[in-house]
Amino acid sequence: MIRVLVAEDQSAVRAGLVLILGSAPDVEVAGEAADGERAVEMARELRPDVVLMDVQMPLLDGVSATRLIMAEGLADVLVLTTFDLDEYVFGALRAGAAGFLLKNAEARELLEAVRAVARGEGVVAPAVTRRLIAEFAAQPARTADRTVLEGLTPREREVLSRVGEGLSNAEIGARLAMAEGTVKTHVSRLLAKLGLRSRVQAAVLAQELGL
Repeated sequence: MIRVLVAEDQSAVRAGLVLILGSAPDVEVAGEAADGERAVEMARELRPDVVLMDVQMPLLDGVSATRLIMAEGLADVLVLTTFDLDEYVFGALRAGAAGFLLKNAEARELLEAVRAVARGEGVVAPAVTRRLIAEFAAQPARTADRTVLEGLTPREREVLSRVGEGLSNAEIGARLAMAEGTVKTHVSRLLAKLGLRSRVQAAVLAQELGL
């Protein structure tokens, strides 16, 4: 059973999310929070598997709440966004969020996203990843310390570069002539070496490194 904490300040939206999550036999809504501070408090109390986090909330915004939850290792975070707030999305991803979901996502997509995050895979559909990366690339250039790459093998660097393009594991495998399972192993290893929580963080890093 996947235990989910729903953090959303709009009661109608929150009720809809709870209804969708509660309809799945493998998902349990562990709690509901209407502001960021309460979300952090409830994450500490309940230790859910996943926090479904809105970015704009009173008292404490979703990015700051995500940062606190990730810093304390309380749960994995799936961020909800309308996509007109990209700067918040980037902040949440840098804070360690496992991924993000558009608020207009269908019920099936919401449940699949929650399950993926609970499995430790993170979530962002490849097409949406590419859109996110394109938006990121359009922002003022940021630079990252390239010494972080020193611990990666040449193959892991290649995979990181492809992750930075927003490719799925299957697409990376086709591009680099590797089995999808092998790609998944490389991604897991490079995330561990780089101290990252999700492939979306890896994609952002790849952009910052100019890979």
